[in-house]
Amino acid sequence: MLYRLNNAGYEAYLVGGGVRDLLLGREPKDFDVATNASPEEIRDLFRNSRMIGRRFRLVHVRFGGEIIEVSTFRALQGEDDDQHADRHLDDSGRILRDNVFGSLVEDAFRRDFTVNALYYNVADFSVVDHVNGMPDLRDGLLRLIGDPETRFREDPVRMLRAIRFAAKLGFRIEEKTAAVIPQLAPLLADIPPARLFEEVLKLFLGGYAVQTFEELLRYDCFRHLFPLTEEALAHEENAFPLTFVAKALENTDKRIAEDRPVTPFFLFAVLLWEPVRRRAEVLEQQGTGPVEAIRIAADEVCGDQLDIVALPRRFSTPMRELWQLQPRFENRTGKRALRLLGHPRFRAAYDFMVLRAETGEADPGLAEHWTKLQEAEAGEQHTLLTQPAPARSRRGGRGRHRKGSGDGE
Repeated sequence: MLYRLNNAGYEAYLVGGGVRDLLLGREPKDFDVATNASPEEIRDLFRNSRMIGRRFRLVHVRFGGEIIEVSTFRALQGEDDDQHADRHLDDSGRILRDNVFGSLVEDAFRRDFTVNALYYNVADFSVVDHVNGMPDLRDGLLRLIGDPETRFREDPVRMLRAIRFAAKLGFRIEEKTAAVIPQLAPLLADIPPARLFEEVLKLFLGGYAVQTFEELLRYDCFRHLFPLTEEALAHEENAFPLTFVAKALENTDKRIAEDRPVTPFFLFAVLLWEPVRRRAEVLEQQGTGPVEAIRIAADEVCGDQLDIVALPRRFSTPMRELWQLQPRFENRTGKRALRLLGHPRFRAAYDFMVLRAETGEADPGLAEHWTKLQEAEAGEQHTLLTQPAPARSRRGGRGRHRKGSGDGE
């Protein structure tokens, strides 16, 4: 691809996280290309491509089984920006659209962090660095290019990217960059919920969820993504629900490290469980049945939460089912227990219940019973389904059980 652009008379470089990761000796997740060719010229040069985006026009080029994102060099902002029909900022300084193109140097200064503004030149196999990114890379420092407040106002999601990269790379955030994050974190409210959903997946499903969660709390960003959960964390009982969330994120990181699948609905079920549980508990005290109480609580919590971070129905539906199955685990015997075993969402709900038991929020005996029930032979299973169940206990002590998939596998 780079050679084809060069042979057609254009400048073209590998840029961004792919170059950064190669220099760090890490396996790149993907590669981006920057060029002085316009989006239309790129599309004409590569038949297997399509132009995307209105806010930033990009070209996606299919290369084998991969999609390579190709962007045109962006121009720096200038005093005459108002004359450009393709550059718009809102009153807070957030970029709404920017399709004003410039040079390689300008493009380097328009990127977010110095370590992400390194360009690999295939023509002579050199790294082009206009922003002193190489020293920061060697020092493990994440530094925003330009004035931090201005750059974060241009795109508040950069605050989440700073936290994600710091957690992923083990870098420290440069002092001036870090200092303004807590005060500008409320700007995340201006980001469309659908975009924040994608960012949340990147934050928690990248293999460094525990560190990312700690950094989000440290920089006061978590409450702007999950305010109801943040409020619930302030009322934790015996280290729950903080332990519950941390344990679930630890399991998620372990699954990713083992190259096992993870599911967004399980992640969101964990992050929103405590506000749902607390609201359902109040409803139960008012006489509502356990399953109905969770259904009502889920409606209320999701109604508030999804205005902040969107969750597509293909994930919100199984998340709600997982929650509503939790009270049904109390029915340990008879036909109801047998029907629960056959429920299509049983495995995810079981993993969730085991997690609750391991962190002290559910009865350890409950998890032990359902673990034995799944592993039992037909005759033993019949015995377990017919023997008298112990008295119901909403909360038990901490216990250890055979771990399920931890993510609804």
